[in-house]
Amino acid sequence: MNHEAVKRSAPRSAVRRRKPKTFWRKIREPLAQSRFVKNALATLFAYFVRLVRLTNRLVDGSAKFSGGAYAQLEPGIIALWHGQHLLTPAYYPKGRPLVAMVSRSADAELNALMVEKFGIEAVRGSGGRESAKHLDKGGAKALIALKKSLATGKNVAMIADIPHGTPRDAGLGVVLLARLSGRPILPAAIATSRRKVIEGSWDKTTINLPFGRSSIVVGTPVFVPANADAAEMERKRQEVTASLNAATAEAYRLVDGSK
Repeated sequence: MNHEAVKRSAPRSAVRRRKPKTFWRKIREPLAQSRFVKNALATLFAYFVRLVRLTNRLVDGSAKFSGGAYAQLEPGIIALWHGQHLLTPAYYPKGRPLVAMVSRSADAELNALMVEKFGIEAVRGSGGRESAKHLDKGGAKALIALKKSLATGKNVAMIADIPHGTPRDAGLGVVLLARLSGRPILPAAIATSRRKVIEGSWDKTTINLPFGRSSIVVGTPVFVPANADAAEMERKRQEVTASLNAATAEAYRLVDGSK
């Protein structure tokens, strides 16, 4: 049987299945580059995050920002873990300016568009390492922008751990910003009782779900002296790691232990 005969003998259902796959391959790349599509997805994501916030009551023991307990620490550097930060825009108090560092990677562009829908300014950069490679990625410019924001009284937010590095182990970027700005690092965690953990992701990304309980925990603030040497910077990096891990554990304890 020749090749043309084989084609003619192939089941029509198989041909129909191939056509959608071929069509998807053709449109996938243009869609990924479409500003309209990205903006639409960011809008949907923002609506979902708001739904999660509205349907998850805060449990007793959560941090309260309405009083003056944190006023003396502002402006501050809010430190978060990768994969645990997605709800931050919806829980951040309205009316308080916030500038967030968002990775320069293409995958993070949706995140940048989403936070802007909450009135949060996005600064693109990578804040993990204090190295030449890190600076080439635009990290230096991003840190300068965040330092200027702090100087004008705005809070800033950073992911503390290094992308695709060791999860839940702080890099030096957040410590460097604290040394340069003189402002404290505020390790923060948000958790929900209903959630889906993507086990295959490097950082165990958590998708928070509606209709449950939620908690916010701010850990022990970390102050970095302006004259901190390399050894002191490493000690402060470890302090950030310990404080942020403790805040994360407490946030999960509150939602999983409260009824």
